[in-house]
Amino acid sequence: MHAFDVLGDPVRRRILELLADGERAAGAVTEVIRAEFGISQPAVSQHLKVLRENGFAVVRQDGTRRLYAVGHAPLRDVDVWLDRFRRYWTPPLDALATEIARGKRARRLTEGEAP
Repeated sequence: MHAFDVLGDPVRRRILELLADGERAAGAVTEVIRAEFGISQPAVSQHLKVLRENGFAVVRQDGTRRLYAVGHAPLRDVDVWLDRFRRYWTPPLDALATEIARGKRARRLTEGEAP
């Protein structure tokens, strides 16, 4: 499955967001996803399986618990693919950062001159 096919599903994207905050037990992931999306535990398990089989998630056993974490390799592949498009948003973001810095500097100067 292509990376964007995996990431195209909002449930799988949400699971990755949860895992980005750190390793989580399958039960904890299921609890959040069921509450947010209203899907069954087997459906959440299927999404975890797709993420695992495509390298976006890794799993390890800890006793009877299955702990999931983000798998990094496919995300690097996505980053490489996106690299050719960065030129479209990097300069405008750099310009925005410059304008924000100018505004902060002007405010400091104005506030410093106040009696």
